[in-house]
Amino acid sequence: MIRHTVVFTLKHPPHSLEAKRFLHDAKKILTGIKGVTHFEQLRQVSPKNDYQFGFSMEFADQAAYTRYNEHPDHVAFVRDRRLPEVEKFLEIDYVPLGLAEIGSSAGV
Repeated sequence: MIRHTVVFTLKHPPHSLEAKRFLHDAKKILTGIKGVTHFEQLRQVSPKNDYQFGFSMEFADQAAYTRYNEHPDHVAFVRDRRLPEVEKFLEIDYVPLGLAEIGSSAGV
């Protein structure tokens, strides 16, 4: 399983019609791509960072994530919406950490 998270700040004000359209369209487009599961849209509430929003989703494996990343709808969304409308972003991809990995990384 791969958990893909993107945090970002839009060029639009957070409660504007343009921001609402971006979030609505993102959900419609990205959840329409086969392999995307557990999709969530998130709003930042902590004063510790200045990203406004986040998307989180899961993929069964690396192959599913690669298919999503290369899917024409995802490529078009990045080109036509993310690049012109997002001021800054950060992508984080996680896989579950097994107990064996935890023990070896802690020097146990």
